[in-house]
Amino acid sequence: MPVTDLYSWTAGVPARCAAPQPPVTGEVNGLRVVDLTKVLDPRTESRRCRLWRFNTGGLIPDFHTIMDLTSHLGTHCECPYHHDEEWASVGELPVTNFMGRGIYVTLDLPKNAQITAGDLDKALGAKIKPGDTVIIDSPHKIPPFTPATNGPDDHRLRVGAESAQWFADHQVKCVGFGDGVSVESSDEDVKPFHDILMVKNITFLEVLKNLEELRSEVFFISYAPMKIMGLDSCPVRVYAIEGLPGFC
Repeated sequence: MPVTDLYSWTAGVPARCAAPQPPVTGEVNGLRVVDLTKVLDPRTESRRCRLWRFNTGGLIPDFHTIMDLTSHLGTHCECPYHHDEEWASVGELPVTNFMGRGIYVTLDLPKNAQITAGDLDKALGAKIKPGDTVIIDSPHKIPPFTPATNGPDDHRLRVGAESAQWFADHQVKCVGFGDGVSVESSDEDVKPFHDILMVKNITFLEVLKNLEELRSEVFFISYAPMKIMGLDSCPVRVYAIEGLPGFC
């Protein structure tokens, strides 16, 4: 019997989309929570994002959805397997790799500047601890992964071997990027940045949103991906909790 006779399908782009979107900040037990995740709408995404919803239950509704997604969709965590066949995939990293103490810093440097170890020492040297997730940003923002990328109006700060080595030496857990820092500026910058950090199981967080809603420079952060063996990266729901004891 054809699948179409067994299931009731809604193909490709579902009609349901929350409007307006829920608030990006909230409170739980007196602690402020900030959602740092990009909203994904299959109707408008430029990267692969298709949903096929179907009812398996007949008269008793039991809806399932087949998700056709790229691993680098929206706000996502990049793991070492993204860069090397022999390095750890998403499912091989412990869950503790995706949570902990977070720091957000905006680097006030000239347009197109290469971030140096000295810049990071000045901005983070007295604050950083081993195991931190560090989110770096600048005032020179553009929407990431759009036609503006590497165009004449792209003046984001750049990372490279020197900044990667600084993060490795300080034993960070993850490096996150606001819209003011480029992680795709050139092969000469991008390859050593990945080489130096991902070999140590240091992950990347890209396409973070709502960073301007953070009131604290230091916070608890969580960004756990699905535990799938052989997956190089994964969309994640990133959130920060401000004021949590031990993460201030």
